[in-house]
Amino acid sequence: MLDVLKQIRWQDIVDIALVSIIIYKIIILIKGTKAARILAGLGILLIAFSFARHLQLYTMDWIIQSFWAQVVVALIVLFQPEIRKALAQMGEASLLQGLTSAEELRSLEEIVRASVALADRKIGSLIVIERDVSLKDYVEIGIPLDARVSKELLLSIFHPTSPIHDGAVIVRGNRVVAAGCFLPLTLGAGVSKALGTRHRAGIGITEETDAVTIIVSEETGAISVAIAGEIKTHIDMGTLRDMLTELFTESKSKKRKK
Repeated sequence: MLDVLKQIRWQDIVDIALVSIIIYKIIILIKGTKAARILAGLGILLIAFSFARHLQLYTMDWIIQSFWAQVVVALIVLFQPEIRKALAQMGEASLLQGLTSAEELRSLEEIVRASVALADRKIGSLIVIERDVSLKDYVEIGIPLDARVSKELLLSIFHPTSPIHDGAVIVRGNRVVAAGCFLPLTLGAGVSKALGTRHRAGIGITEETDAVTIIVSEETGAISVAIAGEIKTHIDMGTLRDMLTELFTESKSKKRKK
């Protein structure tokens, strides 16, 4: 036992630690997504491959081997959203680091007040708040604004007479950087059929980035919040304020302490 331990280099320990972290991150990334089910299916195929080879089922063995020859390309195609999200999270630095707590709280409060006002008037809206992952690609296809976040501005953008009321507003820090933005729709099978295009777009952007979206239904006036591909509906003013405060201030305080 001691001889084995003596043969272990510090590089081996670092190597094992890095591989373990990568595997852990991959599991966290795909947990609860369609990618997890796909990986389970690949695992079953691997077991079938082992049995086919052991039992000398040559036709089955040949079919499975032909499939594995294309598995890398298939994985890239199937896991494209997850890969893009992971690379974006690794490559982007936080764009909210420079804001003071007072500015953050003021902007969040304006968003909360605007959301409640829109809900009371049953005006459909979609507000996307950028976090660590940049939404530059979506900003570029929208209408650039670069205006300070305010309740009045958001109400005017989403007013039914506004030419850009159907698109999404993207907020970065304490600025509304763009309006009339188009977002990717979620393809998740678990999304309720009662949810319309606005809600599906609000969920879709959170599947590809770490953004937070606030959706107001024009049919019911209900406020919903989407985070990490999950949506919570019928949010009241207090709950919305608490959620945003926790996400954008308390979590940042923990990062600074670290």
